[in-house]
Amino acid sequence: MDKKLTLSLNQKIIEKAKFYAKSNRTSLSKLIENYLSSLTSGSESEEIDDSTPLVESLCGIIQLPENFDYKEERAKYLLEKYK
Repeated sequence: MDKKLTLSLNQKIIEKAKFYAKSNRTSLSKLIENYLSSLTSGSESEEIDDSTPLVESLCGIIQLPENFDYKEERAKYLLEKYK
């Protein structure tokens, strides 16, 4: 059950947050809810029940090989970038 919460924030922060939420096709309430959920989650393996539309649209876009090593690929990329 959702409850209403009143917050007092800097007006400029609110405007920027609203723009960010709109750009990511979500509501400011959902954005804050997801952020607070990530902060208070007791386990990293715990899944977030409600994904944002942006995340849902990106799921499954790329297929990586089973032996793909993200850290190794990132290191290669950074070495090449900063040569």
